[in-house]
Amino acid sequence: MQRRTFIATALAAPLAARAHHGWSSFDQNRPIYLEGRATKVAWRNPHAELSLELPSNLKLPSDLASRKLPAQSAGVDGAALLRSAQLPTRKDRVWEIELAPLTRMDAWKVPEIKVGDTVGVLGFTFTGEKGDAVLRAEYLFIGGQVYGLRSSPA
Repeated sequence: MQRRTFIATALAAPLAARAHHGWSSFDQNRPIYLEGRATKVAWRNPHAELSLELPSNLKLPSDLASRKLPAQSAGVDGAALLRSAQLPTRKDRVWEIELAPLTRMDAWKVPEIKVGDTVGVLGFTFTGEKGDAVLRAEYLFIGGQVYGLRSSPA
């Protein structure tokens, strides 16, 4: 019985490691903006996640660069990120969005996202947009509110 448990754990470990990415895999010099409808939501640790279905005519919001951002405990130049935001070059209609751990989502008082909700997100994808259509969220835009997810509120 112990051998089966060890084998199952050994086989599952690479899958778990692959499913959770550190910041080093993401191109933090190229902020990407996405907006769409949540089609799947997983409100759990190690971080909340959602699938975001993009509209066929995705555009940068005209007011994006001038949006007021909340202060975070980490030094993040949010204004510069908003000014340099761009749309992805890849044409995937559905993106997997990695949000913050639940403790940080609670600290920001982020309402639990539901399937069908419209969500905007500014974050980073893999360098060169290689691999899966995954975006790690830096800022989350829901119902006129902005949440900084890199760290806790200042």
